[in-house]
Amino acid sequence: MPDRISVLLVDDHNLVRRGFRRILEDEPDIIVAGEAGSGSEAIKLAEDLHPKVIVMDCAMPGMNGLEATRQILGKQPQALVLMLSMHPEETLVRQALEAGARGYVLKNAVDLELGSAIRRVVNGETVLDSQLKRPVVLKGKRHAGLTPRELEVLQMIVDGKSNKEIASALDVSANTIAVHRANMMDTLGIHKAAELVVYAIRNGLVDLP
Repeated sequence: MPDRISVLLVDDHNLVRRGFRRILEDEPDIIVAGEAGSGSEAIKLAEDLHPKVIVMDCAMPGMNGLEATRQILGKQPQALVLMLSMHPEETLVRQALEAGARGYVLKNAVDLELGSAIRRVVNGETVLDSQLKRPVVLKGKRHAGLTPRELEVLQMIVDGKSNKEIASALDVSANTIAVHRANMMDTLGIHKAAELVVYAIRNGLVDLP
């Protein structure tokens, strides 16, 4: 099946990883590409295997899942990380999302939600366990000096609208929107248009489409 979602499982407990694998083996559209027992091993395997999704344990001895996520995404920004944890504290959820994770799922519900959570992450959603509250402080917290109009334009860019479509919606010229886009990239230190969307989503500047 060429469209199967490749997954790297990361957890320092072998029995837990085995349980995750058994859950995912029942999913016809998902394949486990590899397993890692530590953050450092996860970094190496992610680079070797290029999995679509990395299911990452948050708390591990040595390098924890947060730091491993940061390092993996620093080298492979296209990777999708789904964080798993025993802890529902909002601080950890916020730290995971700020590290670049696309979701945070509690282990006590993982048997029911893991396959679904992986698919939703692949489809572009930010997945939070139903037992958690979305950390509202993320929205706009790291605006990095963007103006309200720039944030409005940024939302439309993330929604997939062209400069012409945004200009029409805001009743300005397409050149004005191009200037807004250039100013945002300059303010954020971003050099590629695609990186602007990734930054906006990872830093909670926009609502996901």
